[in-house]
Amino acid sequence: MALFTVKTSKKVETNMRLEESTAKMLGRYAHFHKGSADDVVNESLEYIFKHDKGFQQHLTAHPTQEVESSVRVKRAPGASKAAKTAANGSGSTSSPATATTK
Repeated sequence: MALFTVKTSKKVETNMRLEESTAKMLGRYAHFHKGSADDVVNESLEYIFKHDKGFQQHLTAHPTQEVESSVRVKRAPGASKAAKTAANGSGSTSSPATATTK
């Protein structure tokens, strides 16, 4: 019986480096679930975040703590242009806008 259900949702792109043996098992697990490796990693992390009691206690003790992210999110092509257009409201890109993803 599987520990969790793999589902798809809106994604952002990031690169991760894994041990070779972990990457192979990830591929096998994704095949087992008939899903993508991306979905397996996402659902695995969500499962851990929800069920790690120590982490849940940390979140409760520090609900507004901000930390420097070690995960770099890649922007979709054209995302910065769209952000600039939305910030300007007129479609002009004369004053740059900064988009932050958390």
